[in-house]
Amino acid sequence: MTNKNSDPGVIAERLRLGSGFSAAEREPIVERMGALDRRLATFPTEDVDLELSVKERDTPSQRVVLECWIARWPRTVATSTLPGIDEAVSEVRDDLVRQLNDRKTRAEPRNNRARRTT
Repeated sequence: MTNKNSDPGVIAERLRLGSGFSAAEREPIVERMGALDRRLATFPTEDVDLELSVKERDTPSQRVVLECWIARWPRTVATSTLPGIDEAVSEVRDDLVRQLNDRKTRAEPRNNRARRTT
């Protein structure tokens, strides 16, 4: 997937598919991760690593895990136990976006405290 600037995006460059996913599923997953790609675009591409894996696929105990490592940030993990693989991938994407937004919001006030009080 490429955008109009011919930049493949953070997801396309940095996402590793772990256990339970095949290489043939990569393109649809990269497309599904668009909202996360926009969120991660604020970080240098080389500072981001992502891994998506699924355990016990297509069983009632299926578990999809999306792990994110960003330089100088603690590891962030999103999980889903939804039964459909597409829905589970969407859920981990949305959860990771939420976690990154929360973490960035918590850090922001310390950086802008002087500007807000004047």
